[in-house]
Amino acid sequence: MLFQLAAGLTLVFGIMDCINLAHGSLYMAGAYFVAAATQAADSFWIALGLGVAGTAVVGLLLELALFRRLYQRDHLSQVLATFALILIFNEVVRAIWGLAALMLNPPEALAGPVEIGSFFYPAYLLVIIAFSIAIAITLYLLIAKSRIGMWVRAGADNIEMTEALGTNVPRLFTAVFVFGTALCGLAGGLLGPLLAVQVGMGESVLILAFVVIIIGGIGSIRGALVGSLIVGTGIPLAVLCCPRYSVPPCRPMLRRRLVRPWLPS
Repeated sequence: MLFQLAAGLTLVFGIMDCINLAHGSLYMAGAYFVAAATQAADSFWIALGLGVAGTAVVGLLLELALFRRLYQRDHLSQVLATFALILIFNEVVRAIWGLAALMLNPPEALAGPVEIGSFFYPAYLLVIIAFSIAIAITLYLLIAKSRIGMWVRAGADNIEMTEALGTNVPRLFTAVFVFGTALCGLAGGLLGPLLAVQVGMGESVLILAFVVIIIGGIGSIRGALVGSLIVGTGIPLAVLCCPRYSVPPCRPMLRRRLVRPWLPS
């Protein structure tokens, strides 16, 4: 889960050198888009595609209207501008959907457990793991092995020389940013059935996403994967081993949403 959140952030922050504090808000927008589309289309997978597309459109509008002007600014300007976006996103979501959390359920075929030997594991979490592996492989091949990735790395290193060689760097950066926001929408849609879809849900995960990319190295897809494994396994182990240091409201929620629905009778 953390890798899906950190992948788009490390793509924009590491390669394009732009601090995007609104990354969590785009994740929240994706979750709301998928939840609303699920109620309208009555199909989780169709809603997931619509939610990812809607988040990508929002990212395109933001990049053209704001981020294209922030790439050449200092990091303080980027932090202030994107922090303002967090407040704007929260108010827009509150005005459209209200304060009550939306319920988003996984597909019925994936609502139960899968028996692996004598061990039961939620089928929906296996799907999230499969999506994460596919995203990791795709990003690695795209950034490290493809011609587009070569253009992106060159544009991040020296914009003037890359443009002199015939590459349209602004259009390329727009495509990278939209791809990163699409990953946000995918993460929000996939994690919505596990977490509450509510206003401000992106702020807490944003902190963990920054921790992941700092551990793994800014701009490194493999580092984001390793960092997400370290943080994602370290937090549950800390809660299990030292329950008195965990936040009291979180323990019952985790047990109720992640353990009880899939316990064998």
